[in-house]
Amino acid sequence: MKQDLIGGLVLLVLAGGYFWSAETIPNSMLDDAFGPRGLPVILAGLLAVIALAIVAKALLGLRAAAGAKLAPATAEAVEDGEHESKLPRALGFLAICAAYVLALPYLGYPLSIGLMIAAVAFYEGAERNWKIPATAIFGGVLFWLLFHQLLGVPQPAGLLF
Repeated sequence: MKQDLIGGLVLLVLAGGYFWSAETIPNSMLDDAFGPRGLPVILAGLLAVIALAIVAKALLGLRAAAGAKLAPATAEAVEDGEHESKLPRALGFLAICAAYVLALPYLGYPLSIGLMIAAVAFYEGAERNWKIPATAIFGGVLFWLLFHQLLGVPQPAGLLF
């Protein structure tokens, strides 16, 4: 839990540094309404929100652990068990991301992101029913509309789309 707290605080500092760096990007006469600083500032804000969520979760976990007064051996066993299971899971997510990057030039953005949403859901053990394909289709269309249409950020076109 202390590692989560430290990690969350480090992420918060990184978000502040990234925001500060984004604010130093000069404006241009060719800027649109979104501007060159728009996406970096949004990403810095999202990173700060995630960092604050990690810090809050760590503080709640530390409070619960103090209330339960775990024996040191029990707390170490819990942390060791969590540590052993994180690497294979992270490698699985890395494989899904690599497959997404490889499929992107061929399938295009909407289909690739939809397939990635479905792959992550199945990888996490979601029940195999109609909800996964519906969510994948909705997510692919939603992200394409958000980035391509609303924000005007062109997405990679593939051979299919």
